[in-house]
Amino acid sequence: MEGYPFAAHIRVRFADTDAQGVAHNSNYFIWFEVARVEFLERYAGGYQRLRDEGIESLVLESHAHFKSPAFFDDRLLIHARCHAVRGARFRFDYIVDRGGTVLADGWTVHGTVDAKTLRPTRTPEWLSESLLSAGSPS
Repeated sequence: MEGYPFAAHIRVRFADTDAQGVAHNSNYFIWFEVARVEFLERYAGGYQRLRDEGIESLVLESHAHFKSPAFFDDRLLIHARCHAVRGARFRFDYIVDRGGTVLADGWTVHGTVDAKTLRPTRTPEWLSESLLSAGSPS
């Protein structure tokens, strides 16, 4: 997907579906997290590196816009990019794609905090550079 440097592969499990046979809306936020954690692994040394550096990343906001349903056994791509880093916050954008059809899009905003005090702390320069060099929109 143009402007998105990374995509995680997801297969919709039977347990992900609701009584109507479609993937329950709550799963999209799990899939966003899967893509974000894999993105961090590829471009920033992994989530554990943040923790090793004394930083935690908390979800402050999350949003999804649903366009078309996903069904059991669908193979999906969850495209991810880091859209912005400002101070102690950064934002990820996502697109859920099934064979070129956009099923949903969304975003999450994260706050970086000191792991011991949980007080906001500026996103470390190494993390900011890693996120933006990989994930900036064209």
